[in-house]
Amino acid sequence: MQIQVHTDDHIQGGESLARWVQEEATAKLARFREHVTRVEVFLSDVDGGKSGAADKRCVIEVRPAGRQPVAARAEAAKVADAFTAAVEKLVRALGDDIERAKDRNGRDTIRTAE
Repeated sequence: MQIQVHTDDHIQGGESLARWVQEEATAKLARFREHVTRVEVFLSDVDGGKSGAADKRCVIEVRPAGRQPVAARAEAAKVADAFTAAVEKLVRALGDDIERAKDRNGRDTIRTAE
């Protein structure tokens, strides 16, 4: 599972922030390791450097193998809070998406010719 972290010019933290995001994403998405090929995390400051409530945004996009991308977004006052909220939303959405695919492909249909 490849994890890429993208930040805008107003997000501080550099390499240490990217490393923390990669470690947290790896831990939170561990149960989807066999399904996910790539994770992209986009961190941005909505207000462009001005302080404000809920001005940090995190968008996470996951590319499951052979399926359409799944994304989640969250905003908070701190980058870490925005990332945590977005990854929690993503875990739920990705779990639902994978379960739907298993259910549809795994069960017997009444339309088989026997």
